[in-house]
Amino acid sequence: MTEEINQYFPKAHAEVDEATKTSGFTMASDTLTCSLLRTLAASKPSGKFLELGTGTGLSTSWILDGMDESSSLVSIDNEAQFLQIAEKFLGNDNRLTLIETDGAQWVEDNIEEKFDYIFADTWHGKYLLLDEVLAMLNKGGLYIIDDMLPQPNWPDGHQEKAIKLISDLEAHEDLTLTKQVWATGIVIAVKK
Repeated sequence: MTEEINQYFPKAHAEVDEATKTSGFTMASDTLTCSLLRTLAASKPSGKFLELGTGTGLSTSWILDGMDESSSLVSIDNEAQFLQIAEKFLGNDNRLTLIETDGAQWVEDNIEEKFDYIFADTWHGKYLLLDEVLAMLNKGGLYIIDDMLPQPNWPDGHQEKAIKLISDLEAHEDLTLTKQVWATGIVIAVKK
């Protein structure tokens, strides 16, 4: 007998999801990725979390749901209209700091910061400034990226960028890496 698996969703998920669809934002992380982000967040009690690419806050809501009360999350994005959705539905969580800024500028201005968990969901920290963002990771810290399997919204030439990114990550001797052919293609690295 097969039972349907019911996924528990964070409290703010439905509101953020509806606002995301209404806004026309089409790059939100899928439910499988978000569920994994929440589970991994739970592994870092009293952790310092960084999300590069808030979007509308869909994945942010899942990360927050996995974090304990003594953890903190900095989430940045450069698109005010989408960041406002995250602010509206998640801004009352005192563990969360939402910042509207250019990713490169933020990384350069905060290069000395250290984090236990980094979800890089935008160009900066993934395709740009990879080494700088990896240097921000504490020993034992998690570096997580998604969308490593071909996506319908990828522009021409993007697959080559994704292949190069994987190769660059594999070349880091200070990382233990797992590549998953699951959801949209997840890569999880731990800093040694």
